[in-house]
Amino acid sequence: MGHALTALFRRELKIARRSGGGASTGVVFFLVLAAIFPFAVGPDLNLLARIGPAILWIATLLSMLLGLDRLFQADQEEGSLDLMLMSEAPLELIVLTKCAAHWLTTALPLVIVAPLFGLALAQDVPALGRVTLSLLAGTPALSLLGAVGAAVTVSLRRGGLLMAVLVLPLTIPVLIFGVSAAGAGAADPVPFAAPFAILCALTLAAVAGAPFAAAAALRYGGE
Repeated sequence: MGHALTALFRRELKIARRSGGGASTGVVFFLVLAAIFPFAVGPDLNLLARIGPAILWIATLLSMLLGLDRLFQADQEEGSLDLMLMSEAPLELIVLTKCAAHWLTTALPLVIVAPLFGLALAQDVPALGRVTLSLLAGTPALSLLGAVGAAVTVSLRRGGLLMAVLVLPLTIPVLIFGVSAAGAGAADPVPFAAPFAILCALTLAAVAGAPFAAAAALRYGGE
């Protein structure tokens, strides 16, 4: 079973690399969003420093949604989803493996470049550290919640919009505490540890529950 999951993980990485991956597209989209916001709010550096963490988090969330509807849809179109449903490996672990590959190829590049874009938003070094830590802790939850939406809409040809409508409300708690942790100490008196601990708890809850929800949706769609 472990060999099969490892092979699946490597397959997902190769597919992401061969298709150009969501990494480059997501980073470019992230750059566009991060560049547009300063023009929208004006040259007030104090305002940019205050809302910078929220901008980076929103840009990360929207960038991760790009192509997420294809997480299972491509497997269904080529028939490999049926093999996954009949595999000896638990479908929940298969979902978790695909989410791990999605996070590695899509979210991790965004976490790496976020501090660079944060400099354009007047973020100081401590603020950049808080943003990076909060993104590291919260982006796995975004991938897992996105997998649930992708599984629900797997049988729809153009389910990207519906998936976004389903997923975005689920991501609000992650977004709230992610921004709270990233902005703590700048203009917010709330300590960093409290929202960061809740953010970690939300990610652990997503790890515990999202694979089961996504697997149930895939089984229902395969019937």
